[in-house]
Amino acid sequence: MSPFASKTLAHHLLRGGAAAGLIALAIEINHELPLLAVVAGIAAIVAMRGCPTCWLIGLCETPRGK
Repeated sequence: MSPFASKTLAHHLLRGGAAAGLIALAIEINHELPLLAVVAGIAAIVAMRGCPTCWLIGLCETPRGK
C-alpha cells in the first residue's frame, strides 16, 4: 500500500476535509493569531501526509489498495 493512501476512501476524504478546514482556519486567523495559523497549517500538512498533490496521489491509490 502507498504511504499516501488510507485504508478506506471515506477515511481519506475525511482527512482531506480536515486539512481543507485547517487551511481555511489558518488563512482566516493569520492576522490576529499568526502562531496559531502556522500550527493549523502544519496540522493540515500532517493530515494530508504531505502537500495537496500527495493527498491527491493517495486518493488515486486508495481504491486500488496498492
